[in-house]
Amino acid sequence: MSSYAVFLRGVNVGGITIKMAELKEALKGCPFSGVKTLLASGNVVLSSQLSPADVKEEFEACLRERFGYDAWVVVLAADRVGELVAACPYPADDESTHTYLTLGSDAGVLAELYEAGTALDGVELTSLGPEVLAWLAPAGGTLQSPFSKLSAKPKYKASTTTRNLRTMIKVRDAAALL
Repeated sequence: MSSYAVFLRGVNVGGITIKMAELKEALKGCPFSGVKTLLASGNVVLSSQLSPADVKEEFEACLRERFGYDAWVVVLAADRVGELVAACPYPADDESTHTYLTLGSDAGVLAELYEAGTALDGVELTSLGPEVLAWLAPAGGTLQSPFSKLSAKPKYKASTTTRNLRTMIKVRDAAALL
C-alpha cells in the first residue's frame, strides 16, 4: 500500500464547485483508503495499491463521472511531497513574497513552462524536479505576476496546478499520517 497526495486542478474556481465532503463520498467507490481532503481547494491524501498513473486515471474518471466536468489531477507519492517541500529554496512565510509550487503530471510540459518562465523578466523560478517548479510572487500581486499569467495559459491546464508552499506543508503533514 502506497500513500499519495492528489492535487485537483481548477476546483472551486471558474464555476466548478465541489464540496470536499461530496468529493470524499464520491471516492468511496474507488480503490483508495484513508481518504482525507484538505482545505477547500482540492487537496487529497490517500492510500492505494495502485501505481501513481493508475491513481490519476481512477481519480479523474471518478470526478468526471460524479461531477460532470473535464477533470485533471496531479498525483505525487507522499514521500515525494516531503522531499519537494524540503528542497524548496524559498520561504513559506514572508511579508513581501509568497512561494508557490507548480505541480505537473507531464514532465515535458513542465520543462517547457520552466524554459518560458526563466525567459521572463523579474521571475524567480527554480525547478525542484521533473514534476515541480517553485517560484516567488509579490505579496498581493500573485495573479498579476508574470509567471502566474504564463502558467494560467490554457495549454497548461490539463497537466499543471499550483499550490502555495504553506498548503504543500499541510499536505505533507497529512500524508505522513497515512
